[in-house]
Amino acid sequence: MRYMELRKQLVDYGNKMLDEGLTTGTGGNLSIYVRKDKVMLITPSGIPYHKTTPQDITVLTLDGDVIEGDRKPSSEYDMHRIFYQNTHNVNAVVHTHSEYATVFACLQEDILPIHYIIGSIGKRIRCCPYETFGTPELAEVVFDTIGEDKGLLLGNHGTIAVGKDLCDAFSIAKDIEFMAKLYYRTKAIGTPVVLTDTQLDDVIEKFGTYGQSRTYGQEN
Repeated sequence: MRYMELRKQLVDYGNKMLDEGLTTGTGGNLSIYVRKDKVMLITPSGIPYHKTTPQDITVLTLDGDVIEGDRKPSSEYDMHRIFYQNTHNVNAVVHTHSEYATVFACLQEDILPIHYIIGSIGKRIRCCPYETFGTPELAEVVFDTIGEDKGLLLGNHGTIAVGKDLCDAFSIAKDIEFMAKLYYRTKAIGTPVVLTDTQLDDVIEKFGTYGQSRTYGQEN
């Protein structure tokens, strides 16, 4: 069985996604793109994360042909592969139903830049219009809306985060939920103070050089 280490990564991060409150039940999904082989590995549909094994991970071509795996792949396959088909630097996608972020997704309301951590994602966390889950239409509106950002709210649905690897994408997913919590709580108290474009430009530039080997997300 090929790609065992990547299979294990998907299982481990699926468990982390559940344990860290980024989803519930079997909600959400994760994938990795092996660019040199032009194949993607994705979590299965409808299997609880704590019961998912490396053997349950499906390996597919970007045309949808199953290379390895007996399980049905995630229904959101299209929403993952559209990034792999149309970008040169996205090698992992994490889709969550994290609680606070999904509140704003259900409002179809952008999360404004009230904390510098948003610079890991973009200058705001935008929300795309609603489309039925698991459809090409959802994949298209997600890709069209996200632009150069690394995360997005899915209208009346959840979130998506993309990255150069699974650690990167997962960190973005956590930052989206962190920002959503802050935005929810500050709006409950008063009027949040929004950072300026100039302040955000400075943050994004510093994020490019922060740490030993920068991956986006909250600093350690």
